[in-house]
Amino acid sequence: MKIVRLGKTNYKVNKNGFGALPIQRRNKKDSIEIIKKAYDNGINFYDTARFYTDSEEKLGASLNEVRENVIIATKTGSENVEGFWKDLETSLKNLQTDYIDIYQFHNLPFCPKPNDGSGLYEAMLDAKQEGKIKHIGITSHKFTIAKQAINSGLYETLQFPFSYLTDKQELNLVEKCKKLDIGFIAMKAMGGGLITNSKAAYAFMMNYDNVLPIWGIQKESELDEFLSYQENSPILDNTLNLAIHKDKQELGNDFCRGCGYCMPCHNKIEISICARMSLWIRRMPTQPSLNEDFQSKMKQAKKCDECGECIKKCPYNLNIPKLLKENVEDYDNILTGKTVVD
Repeated sequence: MKIVRLGKTNYKVNKNGFGALPIQRRNKKDSIEIIKKAYDNGINFYDTARFYTDSEEKLGASLNEVRENVIIATKTGSENVEGFWKDLETSLKNLQTDYIDIYQFHNLPFCPKPNDGSGLYEAMLDAKQEGKIKHIGITSHKFTIAKQAINSGLYETLQFPFSYLTDKQELNLVEKCKKLDIGFIAMKAMGGGLITNSKAAYAFMMNYDNVLPIWGIQKESELDEFLSYQENSPILDNTLNLAIHKDKQELGNDFCRGCGYCMPCHNKIEISICARMSLWIRRMPTQPSLNEDFQSKMKQAKKCDECGECIKKCPYNLNIPKLLKENVEDYDNILTGKTVVD
């Protein structure tokens, strides 16, 4: 079992981190069974957020009896001090604990710092002084904020998208975090659902000893895949390197990562779904992407008036109206049988 030291927190965690966003889509009984199986098989890091509906509650119900044996990270997306304390108290209650191991600012539009007028970083320090949190972290999809955070010396962990689809900018962040002894937590290690080769994804992560990937687990079968790599770690051989190269060629750089920064849309378009629907169908044809619910979402995407607000907010500088138009056309062709998906 590969162990990662999470920077200056000095936490020693299983290379398999448990991303608890997807379990909000499962019932409580199934979620508890999956989480307990993860724990019984050596997974000791669990990442959730106040934003993930009942995810915290499910973790609390699953891990309360073994609390001292696990590292729990959660997040607040509040932009004011009152909301910060409300989120923290709610998280402590839901998780059935009196402390959070790593408390993270969740995708804020700025990097909280002392004396910035928001009072948020001061609140973090107060919470730490009170023993309600152990370490301070931050999550983001934006390079500018990530760079500010790691250069500030204020944060012990950074959570940022990282997978074999990423480029030199992300690699530079990983290297700098290692140099500064900041724990690097890799979100979207499966490319936001666009990577289907878990073996290649895991083998890629094994090349970075300071990176903790948090795999989004929704099904027991998904958990089993990653557990199987603990004793038989895949190596980036020619076969896996070719699979990675093929994925990079197919996806290119102009694909939606599903971060959601572009939303909400004033036309109520679910951009993070509609802007990558075509890729989903082609890469995971067994998914229910053609049901009535998804058809309704894609119909709504036709109402894009190209206002450009989503482009301004996209951390990847994507031409989102163009992506929506292309995905809608492709989706319609698939529905009408003009395009066949294998």
